[in-house]
Amino acid sequence: MNAQQIVSGLALLGEELEARPVDIIIEEGRIKAIEENPRAPPLWICPAFFNAHTHLADTIAMDYRSTGDLVSLVTPPDGLKHRLLNAASSQEIARAIRASVDGMIHAGTFGCADFREGGVEGVRVFREAVAGIGFLPIIFGREGGEAEAGGLGISSTRDVTGVESQVREVKKAGGLLAFHAGERDKYDVDSALSFEPDMLVHMTHATKKQLRTCAEEEIPIAVCPRSNWVLGVTASARLPPLRMMLDLGCTVLLGTDNAMFVPPDLFSEMAFTSTVYRLDPVTVLRAAVSGASLAGSSFFIREGARAALFTLDPARSALIFSRDPAATIAKRAPAGAIRNNVFNL
Repeated sequence: MNAQQIVSGLALLGEELEARPVDIIIEEGRIKAIEENPRAPPLWICPAFFNAHTHLADTIAMDYRSTGDLVSLVTPPDGLKHRLLNAASSQEIARAIRASVDGMIHAGTFGCADFREGGVEGVRVFREAVAGIGFLPIIFGREGGEAEAGGLGISSTRDVTGVESQVREVKKAGGLLAFHAGERDKYDVDSALSFEPDMLVHMTHATKKQLRTCAEEEIPIAVCPRSNWVLGVTASARLPPLRMMLDLGCTVLLGTDNAMFVPPDLFSEMAFTSTVYRLDPVTVLRAAVSGASLAGSSFFIREGARAALFTLDPARSALIFSRDPAATIAKRAPAGAIRNNVFNL
């Protein structure tokens, strides 16, 4: 039995991320009680992040000097990233995945939803890379790897043949289903929606009608704004249509996408999204936490929930002058301000 643990400070509680000075009492990996403590130490307690869309194996080609459009860079089966992955050994890929996950953990991220190439072996390499380090991954396999992963991640309905049979098999097995959709244009969104997915990724060019369907059918959308800008599928704060998504009631999750081009750092993703899209930073912070629902869990700090949180010491930096810790975490907090992770599998 795990010993009782008490974490004290100014905590961002519940989905509203309300800041209150408390003692958080943890037993057996779960939050047993949250008690008011006006004398709590000057630490901030934040729910752990969940990166809702990654391609961590692509770390092997970090900042590779390349030019081209989305198709030539990342579209299967012959995009640049696929050629580089095929040329790498399993050992090299495992080291790359592990290195990125270690960095994510140090930056307050406790889990991710990863699209993994390489079939069954690719999924096994990912699992071996993260084994025993206290991390909660959801793997969306490809090329047959979905049977091993328990989830299927499709690049786009127009990029992959035999989608119907793949979807049928993963649903029969009770696995999760996710599609890239609306990244290049709006024309693969309706076909993705027709399969009743558990998540859509990007939706950069989705229409209001398509987004309304996502809201009505409660299909979460993982957005990756920095990746969209880096890969040239947007150069406007209107795309992806984040404000429209939120106004329509869509569940918006935050991801970082391809580690070849964008580091899997949700602090940086939140700062970019808050600034470029002029969104309420608390809304952006919520999107960086909410992806844990894909794993059937919640990282929000409330009684009975899994204890998945980290503490920051504002005295280590100018954060000590913050008037709104939730906004400061979303807009400017450095990962170096993290003092301790409390991650319970």
